Amino acid sequence: MTVTDRTERVTAPDGGVYDARTFTSGQPGPGVLLLQEIYGVGEFLFDRATRMAQLGFTVLCPDVFWRVEPNVSLAHDEAGLAEGFGYMGRFAQIPADVTRADLVAALDHLRSLPEVDGAPVASMGYCLGGRLAFEVAADGSPDACVSYYGSGIAGELELAAKVTCPVLFHFGGSDPYIEREDINRIAEAFAGRSDVEVVVQEEAGHAFENAYAPQFSNPVAAAASWPVTVAFLQRTLAR
Repeated sequence: MTVTDRTERVTAPDGGVYDARTFTSGQPGPGVLLLQEIYGVGEFLFDRATRMAQLGFTVLCPDVFWRVEPNVSLAHDEAGLAEGFGYMGRFAQIPADVTRADLVAALDHLRSLPEVDGAPVASMGYCLGGRLAFEVAADGSPDACVSYYGSGIAGELELAAKVTCPVLFHFGGSDPYIEREDINRIAEAFAGRSDVEVVVQEEAGHAFENAYAPQFSNPVAAAASWPVTVAFLQRTLAR
């Protein structure tokens, strides 16, 4: 299936305008708001977006860091990681209600695209984006949410009651940034919810799905987790 991409302009609630890349096969169907790691919107995110577009999803990748520095796309090496932490620190200084509103605006923009046109939509993200996808699930009422190793979710579990859509959480059992206790707390917060899944790749660390970051990549864990994500999205976003 041929995939094309284009740049959309998303208007934030305060009138600011920022970029978002859209990947689509051109066929009508469900949408996915795909949120970046601290490396920015670059090759890893484009790889995931292309894969999903080949499966019939229309994918919107917004520029999460736009209020700090527009169009960040960093190398997946130690220097890029250090620079990404710098952007992350500056991003954290922006009030959370502002950044969440930006992403809810992106979700609404995704819903408005001609390829989506009212079809179900999901929020999905990796690392920083995994936490933001959870926040969008609380504030933006998507039809589903996929969160890969979302750093900081355990500190935001007061939002759990606002998340009414199905959720798939992915974690690495050997993640140095997310303690097992935090994973357990997240699972406990959604105990009794049959539409919420917490999947742990025990031998994996952080960012295990990112093949572009050799210091994190775990191909075995990635091969195990990706089909789970695809099946979840196809099930929860079915018309």
